[in-house]
Amino acid sequence: MTQMTASFKALLMAAALTLPGFALAAEPAMMKDGMMVDHKGMTVYTFDKDAGGKSMCNGDCAKNWPPMMAPAGAKAEGKWTVIKRDDGMMQYAYDGKPLYTFMKDEKPGEMKGDGMKEMWHVVHEHK
Repeated sequence: MTQMTASFKALLMAAALTLPGFALAAEPAMMKDGMMVDHKGMTVYTFDKDAGGKSMCNGDCAKNWPPMMAPAGAKAEGKWTVIKRDDGMMQYAYDGKPLYTFMKDEKPGEMKGDGMKEMWHVVHEHK
């Protein structure tokens, strides 16, 4: 690596860290094989009891169904929104529905929580 290349990379890194608008914001999850997955490839779910953009999954529920937490300063964009949980933390929602993963899904692509108690559902791609 030449000195010029190293300097350019260092300059880009410094700009990305100091200019929030410079770094491209990635969506918190993506569609893969017709279903939504997080950046680790884990299946994303919604909960039927959630209503009005509010999560009803707290305490033990949130231990089994970890919410997709949003970082400080996360902004709404398109169908993506950020909601405030009962504990004050921020959680991602898609199309108005708070999003979760499932602790029993052990590897990417598993959907062990789909249909659980007829209230939990994989987020599928709408065609």
